[in-house]
Amino acid sequence: MRSLSMATSKTKKRRKSNTRKLVIVESPSKAKTIGKYLGRTYKVVASLGHVRDLPKSRMGVEIDNNYKPEYISIRGKGPVIKQLRADAKNAKAVYLASDPDREGEAIAWHVSNLLKLDPKEKNRVTFNEITKDAVKESFKQPRTINMDLVDAQQARRVLDRLVGYSISPILWKKVKRGLSAGRVQSVALNLIIQRENEIRNFKPEEYWTIDADFAKGKEEFKASFYGINGKKVPLKNNDDVRKVMGRLDRAADFDITSVNKKQRRRLPQPPFTTSTLQQAANRRLNFRTRKTMMAAQQLYEGIDIGQGAAVGLITYMRTDSTRIAGIAKHEASQFIHEKYGAEYAATKPVKGKLQEGAQDAHEAIRPTSVMRTPAAMKQYLTNDQYKLYSLIWSRFVASQMTAQVIDTMSVKIVQNNVEFRANGSKVRFAGFTKVYHQGKEKDNLLPDLAVDDRVRLVKDDPAQHFTQPPARYTEAALVRTLEENGVGRPSTYAPTLDTIQRRYYVREVNRHFEPTELGEIVNKIIEKQFPEIVDVKFTADVEEHLDQIEEGKRNWVEVVDQFFQPFEKEVNAAEKEVDKIEMRDQLAGINCDICGAPMVIKMGRYGKFYACSRFPKCHNTKAIVKDTGVTCPKCGKGTVVERKSKRNRIFYGCSRYPECDFVSWDKPIGRRCPKDGHFLVEKKLKGGKQVVCPNGDYKEPVQK
Repeated sequence: MRSLSMATSKTKKRRKSNTRKLVIVESPSKAKTIGKYLGRTYKVVASLGHVRDLPKSRMGVEIDNNYKPEYISIRGKGPVIKQLRADAKNAKAVYLASDPDREGEAIAWHVSNLLKLDPKEKNRVTFNEITKDAVKESFKQPRTINMDLVDAQQARRVLDRLVGYSISPILWKKVKRGLSAGRVQSVALNLIIQRENEIRNFKPEEYWTIDADFAKGKEEFKASFYGINGKKVPLKNNDDVRKVMGRLDRAADFDITSVNKKQRRRLPQPPFTTSTLQQAANRRLNFRTRKTMMAAQQLYEGIDIGQGAAVGLITYMRTDSTRIAGIAKHEASQFIHEKYGAEYAATKPVKGKLQEGAQDAHEAIRPTSVMRTPAAMKQYLTNDQYKLYSLIWSRFVASQMTAQVIDTMSVKIVQNNVEFRANGSKVRFAGFTKVYHQGKEKDNLLPDLAVDDRVRLVKDDPAQHFTQPPARYTEAALVRTLEENGVGRPSTYAPTLDTIQRRYYVREVNRHFEPTELGEIVNKIIEKQFPEIVDVKFTADVEEHLDQIEEGKRNWVEVVDQFFQPFEKEVNAAEKEVDKIEMRDQLAGINCDICGAPMVIKMGRYGKFYACSRFPKCHNTKAIVKDTGVTCPKCGKGTVVERKSKRNRIFYGCSRYPECDFVSWDKPIGRRCPKDGHFLVEKKLKGGKQVVCPNGDYKEPVQK
């Protein structure tokens, strides 16, 4: 009887477990949020990202067998896979709810294969936002796995493996071990080096300007020299300036010959795509691309907003569309009417231009509910999450608002046929700028001027200038250039920029990328031996072919073969033609404090460092630090030295570290704040440098 009772108990437990449905997602945080929406009849678990991939130790692609990928379980994922199989065995049904893109579809396919699920079964669910309504609705419309999406991801993975595992060994043999090459990273590196060459070859040209202060009565305003006899005249040197100034009678009045008043409308920008979010976060928040995507992922997967309620605050963050769902537009319109008034709500919100090659598969990045304002959500968010959510929220709300209206006024000021021009502006109606500011918006007021008015010259200010070379790429500028040229996908930009810095092909100096000697050597080899790999148009064409695979218009094996046949010949030629490059170590000018041998300067993952020339017999290394000569404000014994973080960002610390743990992102200047005695630092701004107190509101004038 006892054994019968136990058997009955086990059967009941099995039946109970078999009544639950299993949902598999990528991350624990996403699983936690979705689990609360679906209730007890569902069990939601995480695969922790991909469960299968190509092996790291070899190519893993059978080139002679239609480029068949050799997938293996990822090292360390054994326990996860074992648990997934056990959960699936005991489940009434299995649903695959990974992200709604190529990568998410591939994860679902790999999990389905490992669990031996029926490929014809409708077990794939996707949602663009993690809210209760969106998740529940998606489970009413399951579908089969989209093999076109899977094949597009598979083609990209195989192409990247063929490129990386073919070129990298050549770089190891000819330059040094640990180097790598890739389709998108090689283009990004090449763009940075092309820009550097433009800067090196740039020849500055002299030019002059003449700014002037004029006055009508007591009201002064600024104007600039335009030309003579109504034609624009460039001022190439001081002689040109003297000729112009020689025509003027400083004691006589000038005539107002033209006053042109207009109204200008500034439209709001569309909601964010992945790329524009990365650019704006870099410019406005000083976020690196990787940091932006991490914070966006957290906001998408779900935030606990009190009383155990978790909700995704933004829609899916990997998108190249500016499209907005009708229900979101309606909610935004209601919010704007109530908060700002009917005159601020757009009847036809701005539409973004779809980038060439964009997929438009998902909505733009927007808040899942505009009613969840940044102020209301702040208490539940980290500082980074709050900053990014505020940016996304305000950009979306602004996109549904009316244009800013600006009154403009342009004036011509003439004496003896010498013409100066002044431009003024004043905001008549704030429109969308109530919520989101775009660029410079300060009023530049002119006096009330009319034709035939006379004004006097108060001051003239001729100034010499020289043309400037193009600026080095910032993260935002490089991302914009890659996207405009159709290179890669916005979701790949963060790992791409991370890789070229980790390999020390480029370094970031004052938020701008500079190529290293190593980066230039690698680029030179790839540019010569594999010209198509660094060709922007060729790489963009490959992306277009991947899109065609996703749309079911092309076969992925044909696309890979079309690329690989000529590429293989280039690889074979490069192995014979590329000469070995000796990168000699530079003497550091100091001796090893362990064995006395000369120290040399080595290149490492995070930049240059000192190493003993007797390596591997002596392993002594030292960080290269720049002494500022400023006494440490914390211990008063050491000096402040310039160091670099693992992300290659400059920071300042004490030379006595680890005895003294003083650290600052901004450079201490050796003076104390007159208000509270805290140490002062020098901040770098767009307009120059400024001494500030990091502990208060003390600021000194900006030094240009």
